[in-house]
Amino acid sequence: MNQEVTDFIEAIKEPWQRELSASLREVVLGAIPDVKERIQYKKPHFLKNGKYAAAISTSKDAVSFTIFNTSELSLPKGLFDGPPERKTIKLRQGQSVDTAELSSLVSQASSAL
Repeated sequence: MNQEVTDFIEAIKEPWQRELSASLREVVLGAIPDVKERIQYKKPHFLKNGKYAAAISTSKDAVSFTIFNTSELSLPKGLFDGPPERKTIKLRQGQSVDTAELSSLVSQASSAL
């Protein structure tokens, strides 16, 4: 685990955003063997073979989780936004997230990287 990413997540002011970001990080770490983490564009990015696999970012009222290489994936309707090659889900306080489903999507999307 990259210390910069750990520091970034620990510095998130809102407890629910910090917990959710840590949980999303665990999803990525579990779904992608040998994933590399780094802070880029002021947010955590996760790479496989040097290519973007996922990213986490926070805003005032949400945590966004982006999965890259999604053109071939069948995604749940209405949850994700963005162009075909990358999709983002915005999670707000109190919203539940299916980490098993996200893990599966991240794993599938990164398998071709």
